[in-house]
Amino acid sequence: MSPMSKDVVVIGSGIGGLCCGALLARYGYRVTVCESHTIAGGAAHGFERQGYTFDSGPSLYSGMSARGSTNPLRHVLDAVGEGDTVTWANYDTWGVRLPEGDFDTTVGNDQFAEVLRTLRGETAVQEWRRLQAVMEPLGKAATALPPAALRLDVGALQTVAPYGWNLLRNAPALTQSSTPFSAVLDRTIRDPFIRHWMNLLCFLLSGLPAEGTSTAEMAFMFAEWYRPGVTLDYPIGGSAAMVDALVRGLKKFGGTLRLGAHVKEILVDHGRTTGVALRSGEVLRASTVISNASIWDTLKLVPEGALPQAFVTERRATTPCPSFLHLHLGIDGAGLPPDLACHHITVEDWERGIDAPQNLIVMSIPTVLDPSLAPPGKHTIHVYTPATEPYDLWQGLDRRSPEYEALKQERAKPLWCALERIIPDVRQRVEVELVGTPLTHERFLRCHRGSYGPAISAQDGLFPGPKTPLDGLLCVGGSTFPGIGLPAVAACGLITANTLATVSQHRQMLQEVLG
Repeated sequence: MSPMSKDVVVIGSGIGGLCCGALLARYGYRVTVCESHTIAGGAAHGFERQGYTFDSGPSLYSGMSARGSTNPLRHVLDAVGEGDTVTWANYDTWGVRLPEGDFDTTVGNDQFAEVLRTLRGETAVQEWRRLQAVMEPLGKAATALPPAALRLDVGALQTVAPYGWNLLRNAPALTQSSTPFSAVLDRTIRDPFIRHWMNLLCFLLSGLPAEGTSTAEMAFMFAEWYRPGVTLDYPIGGSAAMVDALVRGLKKFGGTLRLGAHVKEILVDHGRTTGVALRSGEVLRASTVISNASIWDTLKLVPEGALPQAFVTERRATTPCPSFLHLHLGIDGAGLPPDLACHHITVEDWERGIDAPQNLIVMSIPTVLDPSLAPPGKHTIHVYTPATEPYDLWQGLDRRSPEYEALKQERAKPLWCALERIIPDVRQRVEVELVGTPLTHERFLRCHRGSYGPAISAQDGLFPGPKTPLDGLLCVGGSTFPGIGLPAVAACGLITANTLATVSQHRQMLQEVLG
């Protein structure tokens, strides 16, 4: 097969893989996305049980409901003609249960300043305003160059050029982008509550506390969350609606999604990828293979000796984030307050650390915004510990054993307790109950140790890029730059696809999407 073949195989249909595959199909490549699971979407897939539709993973979105957003996932949807096919419910309030007290907060500056005034006094409000002032130029710098303009070759000189002046005038702030966000906090914030709050937001964004989260990530969030008139978004139909839109974009341009297609091995000949072998025995030929699997799982697919041993050793030693514990519930909603918030967060003890197991619990009740996700009068609920559940507790357990079932019930107790702070009689309302563990993650998402992804601290540098030493093998997703989270993996898929496109194709896409 010619090295210039337009055939591409993408391993995995997570958001990074679907973004990359759909864009490559738009760019004229013959794309086949192989998904081991029977449902597309990776950690963002949706599933149904007894009439209830559940999100398996993310449920907090912003910058998705209108063009002109800075969110690279919206850019991808627009690029494949699906940006306006997803209907988004807008809201701005989420419930918070913290050691300092219970309150509702909104995205945007002013309401949180009032919360601070009540909890911490006027000095804390002044510190918050000072942090906002520091973050404003950093936010402008973080959004000065849209990820859609990036590519990993000399063609970037042409696609980035239109943003040159914007980059130049934001250059002083750009120099701080790769430093840990804790450095910003150290020079602006003394109030312990604000520091805890920022640590919480860092962890929700990157899976790491402030000392491990880059200033650029937080600056991007500040620019998105704390601008006038901002709202949060939720896709009508759940996260599956967003995944379906990417799949439609892929197929619209001739791409193929194959479900239940488990890749057993990446094929290599004379130092170059030639395709993949499926567990079924089928061989798919392609000159380019793009892995949306984690770096640890990708390495298992490459024949021994095809990659330099130093590269394999270095990447294999990457520290993984912990896993998740999930509680999915379908409940009777009769008599619940009509103003119930969609999202709630609880923190038991700041001093334990935001990344301590079961200290931070996130709850989503998406049927508040989209009643179609449950039968009439019912609610769908997702409660989870975000990347704090230790895999070692579960390793080696038989999923059919009494020991496994007992551990599920024991580890789910804090999730129930958190939810009872929102809905006190929730146990009496339950009609469907599912507990997902790190072994569930490992089994259905084919993810190493059920991990959320690499725990690469901003103190240690950037995530590695998509290129590998093996000709024709690229990586996308949470193991590659910019890192973990929906906007990040969408940006990675976008950048990787752009790199394989011609500059003229790339510039045409930018003109259509960004104007």
